Amino acid sequence: MANRPSFDSINVSDAPAPLVCGLVTRTHFVRYAGASHDFNPNHHDEVYAQANGNKAVFGMGMLAGGYCARLLTDWLGDGSLQRLRIRFASRFWPGDVLTCMAWVRDKREVDGKGLVDCEFSAVNQEGEVVIRGDATAALPR
Repeated sequence: MANRPSFDSINVSDAPAPLVCGLVTRTHFVRYAGASHDFNPNHHDEVYAQANGNKAVFGMGMLAGGYCARLLTDWLGDGSLQRLRIRFASRFWPGDVLTCMAWVRDKREVDGKGLVDCEFSAVNQEGEVVIRGDATAALPR
C-alpha cells in the first residue's frame, strides 16, 4: 500500500492513469453473466438481441462499472470505497475498447475521517460515455 495516496497527499483534480479494458468480447459478457447471475439474453444470445432491436449482444453496464471500481480500488486501496454510484449512459459492444478514468472532485473531513469524493467514467474508443458515476473513499491520514 506504499503507493496509495493518503488524505493529506491527495489533491482536488488528482487522477490515476486511465485503465484500458478491451477489446471486450462476448466471452467477457458470458463470464460476467455467470459471476453476477445477470442472464439477460441481450448479453449473450445474438438472435434474441437482434430480435429486440440491437445490432448485437451488448455488455452489462455493471461490467463497465466493475472496471471503474477496479480503477478506483487499485488507486485508492482495497476497502477504501465507502460509496459508489453508477449511471448508465450508453451501450457497449463486442470489439469495443473501454477506457476508465477517475479524478478527485472534493476532499473533506467527517467525524475525523478523511473522505475523498471522486467522479469516474468509462468511454469507448469513439469517446462516447458508456457509464459515469461518483464515489467516496476514506483515506488514511
